[in-house]
Amino acid sequence: MYQIIKREQFGPVTFLWEVMAPDVAQACQPGHFVMVRVDETGERIPLTVADYDREKGTVTVVVQAVGKTTFQMMDLPEGSHILDFIGPLGVASHLEKRNKVVLVGGGLGVAPVFPQLRRHKELGSYTISIIGFRSKDLMFWEDRFARYSDEFRVATDDGSYGTKGFVTVVLDQVLKEHKDIEEVIAIGPLPMMKACSEMTRPLGIKTMVSLNS
Repeated sequence: MYQIIKREQFGPVTFLWEVMAPDVAQACQPGHFVMVRVDETGERIPLTVADYDREKGTVTVVVQAVGKTTFQMMDLPEGSHILDFIGPLGVASHLEKRNKVVLVGGGLGVAPVFPQLRRHKELGSYTISIIGFRSKDLMFWEDRFARYSDEFRVATDDGSYGTKGFVTVVLDQVLKEHKDIEEVIAIGPLPMMKACSEMTRPLGIKTMVSLNS
């Protein structure tokens, strides 16, 4: 059994679990995911690793409730135990030091882009982070991104915080201000990732997106 040692609610259907899983935490890398099952009758849910702490032995996931099982997960209080927390699974992201890298997260995609930001900072890359949400009340992890970013910017669709508009509005500004960007990493809704790729393609900037489905 695995204990949920911390739980946070980020919006009506978005929540965080920090789970005590020392073996998983020791092996986690950016890009990995875990397979979660609440109990013996529950379905298996794949969740991208949003953070990990090897010293504490914990792994963090951010979940959006969209079906029966994820709504059941959202109802579990801090201190609860779940049956399975299997991982890390998948292929870790291949990250190399860049003189300058831009990391873009949109909505729930903010969570899986964070480990890549942290790793780039550890590698010595100059990091520019852009995160976007529909509105300020749905925003999360501003403090985490600010801690690991040399430059940090926020966009909201309704203009309630940061730049008004999509993350691509801010990315356009960044691309005009910085002519020496070596790589862009974008994780979020498919239209957002496609738009980011279309912006960087004419400039010849290597761009990585997440095609998890």
